[in-house]
This record gives sequence, C-alpha cells and structure tokens, in this order.
Amino acid sequence: MPTLRLTGDDHADQLLSDNAFALLVGMLLDQQISMEVAFVGPARLAARLDGPLEPATVAAVDLDDLEARFREKPALHRYPGAMAKRVHALAEHLVEHHDGDAAAVWRDAPTGAQLKRRLVALPGFGDQKARILVALLGKQCGVTPEGWRDAAGAYGDDGYRSIADVTDEASLAKVREWKQAQKAAARSAG
Repeated sequence: MPTLRLTGDDHADQLLSDNAFALLVGMLLDQQISMEVAFVGPARLAARLDGPLEPATVAAVDLDDLEARFREKPALHRYPGAMAKRVHALAEHLVEHHDGDAAAVWRDAPTGAQLKRRLVALPGFGDQKARILVALLGKQCGVTPEGWRDAAGAYGDDGYRSIADVTDEASLAKVREWKQAQKAAARSAG
C-alpha cells in the first residue's frame, strides 16, 4: 500500500499506511476534531499501549485503563471517554468477527456495496463514515472492488470533499474550504 499523507506527521502517516487497524481507528476518531488530529490519534495511542496497536491488544486492555490512556495529555480526542469506548468496541468486533485482522474488512470484498456494508457493520461507523473510508481505500490504497465509486457516493468523485482527498497540505486546505462552504450553505438554508 502506498504511504498515506493525511496528517503532516511522517510517523503517524506511516503507521496509517502500514496498519489497517490504525487507519480504522483514525477514521473512527474523525469527528468533532480536525482531520489531521484524528488521524494522528492512532500513533499517539500506539505510544501509550504496552503492546502493538492491534485489535487483540486494544481489546485486552481494561476499558478504564484505555480511557485513562485516551485522557493523557494531549488527549486523543475532544471526548476521550466516549471515543475510548468506541475504539475498544471496534477492537473487540474485529477480534470476534475478523480474527483480529482489520484489513480483512476490505481485503476480499467482492463489490463496493459489500465493502460499504462491512464498514457500516463496524462499531462507530455509520453510512457517511463508511462512504468516506470506501473513497479513501479506493482513491489512495488500491482497494477498488467493482462499484466502489458508487458505494462511496460523492466522496468517490474527483474533488476535495473529505480525508479521502488529502494527499498533502494543499489538498488538506482545499478539503477544509469545501467543508466550510458546506457548513455556510447549511446555515444559510437553515
């Protein structure tokens, strides 16, 4: 898989590129905080764990202990307690349903629709988050089962709509501009 450039932090980007669970955790954290902070979160969590950043390791951590690690400064999220619970639930799900192999979620998905269904089945992943991750996997990671662009919806189109389109600082700025325009349009309509 190519090296992702989502955060501006080489170490964090390399972890996201090499570790499918890190990528899922970053996507899970990507709400209510800036994109690059969300996707640096897995590297920070990895540094705070007693073992590798893998589903089995995180699932084995006591939830109170995991919450404490999320709260260490700098906190891994604006809502560290809630997000620690979600990451723990994600890890448990991957251990139970995918033998702890996070990449198995997309590795053999025969269609984009099936890939999206697998992602929506993950704790903390709704329709929009699943569409964005389908787009990221397709655009940057070579995961392109038949119909992946349709499954990604508008996020699969060319343009700058989400983390799926971030490849450097300039594209990050374009995604931010698009998001701000969407928020302004929503305020005007509401």
